[in-house]
Amino acid sequence: MFKDKKVVFSGVQPSGSLTIGNYLGAIKNFNAFSEEYQCLYCVVNEHAITVRQNPADLRKRTYETLALYMACGLDPEKNTLFVQSHVAAHAELGWILDCYTMFGELSRMTQFKDKSAKNADNINAGLFTYPTLMAADILLYQTELVPVGVDQKQHLELARDIAERFNGIYGETFVVPEGYIPPVTAKIMSLAEPTKKMSKSDENENAVVRILDPRDAIIRKFKRAVTDSGNEIRRGEGKDGIENLMSIYSAFTGKTLDEIESEFDGVGYGDFKLAVGEACADALAPVQAEFDRLMKDKAYLETVMKNGADMANYMAARTMSKVRRKIGFVEIK
Repeated sequence: MFKDKKVVFSGVQPSGSLTIGNYLGAIKNFNAFSEEYQCLYCVVNEHAITVRQNPADLRKRTYETLALYMACGLDPEKNTLFVQSHVAAHAELGWILDCYTMFGELSRMTQFKDKSAKNADNINAGLFTYPTLMAADILLYQTELVPVGVDQKQHLELARDIAERFNGIYGETFVVPEGYIPPVTAKIMSLAEPTKKMSKSDENENAVVRILDPRDAIIRKFKRAVTDSGNEIRRGEGKDGIENLMSIYSAFTGKTLDEIESEFDGVGYGDFKLAVGEACADALAPVQAEFDRLMKDKAYLETVMKNGADMANYMAARTMSKVRRKIGFVEIK
C-alpha cells in the first residue's frame, strides 16, 4: 500500500482540549498528504507528561485525540494513526539521540524557557530534552516532510541538526526532514491577546476556541474577540486582532485576505466578528458530530490504535536495527 511513498509524520499532544489553532494549523492540513505520501499521525502522550497530568484525563484525551484525527477526515485505511507510547522505539531512540544533542542546543529552545516559566514548580529533565524526543519521533520513520506550526520550527531545525550530526559520524542513517508550514493558518492567535498564540492551556476561556465548543460558545467568544479602536476590516499596523480574525475566516471559507477585505468593505467589527464565528461553527459542526459517533465506539478506536501501532512498530524496527548496529549495540535474535 505504501511502497515507494515518501513519509509524512506529525503528532498532537493529548493534553487539554484541542483548539481551532490545532485544527487549522495542523490536523485540517494533514488530509492533503494522504494520497501522495505515507502518513503517520501520532498521539504524542509521552510528550504530554512533561507537565503533570491527571492519569484518567490523559487516558480519556488519548482516545479523544485519536477520534478527532478521524473526525477531521483522516482515514485510518490511508493514514497510520497511533499512540506514541505503543511504540517503545520512540523512547529508546530519544535516549540515544540525547547523547548526540548538545546541552547548549537544548538550552536555547524558546519553548523550554516559556514552559519553565509556566511550570516553575516542575522544571523536569523531560521538559528540557523534549525537543530530542520530538527529533526521535520524526527520524524514527525516515520522515521526509513534517507539517509544523511556526512555534515548532526551532524544534524541527534541531531534528535536522541531530540527523546531520549522526549521519556525519556513522554514515547515512536518517533522512534529514523538511518542514511544511501552511501559508495562512500557520499560527492562530489568541482572541484575547492577538499578539500571542492561541493555546489550549490558556486559563482565559474567551481567548481560546476549542474544536468541541458548542455553537453558541464559539459565536460568543468571537463576539468578544479583542480588536482595535478602528472600524475597517483591513490589514495594517496595530490591527493584530482583525488580521487574526481575517486569517481564521480565510481558513474556514477558503477566501483570500483581499477577497475578505472587499466582502466586508463598509461593514463594522461587530458584524464581521459574527460572520467569523458562524463560519467557524458551521465548519466544526460535522467534525463534532463525527467525533461524538466515534467516541461511542471505544472498541473501534482501540482497533485503530492496534493497527496503527503494528505498522509504526514495523517501520520503527527497521530504523532501530540500523541505529543499534551503527553505534555498536549487540543485538540478539
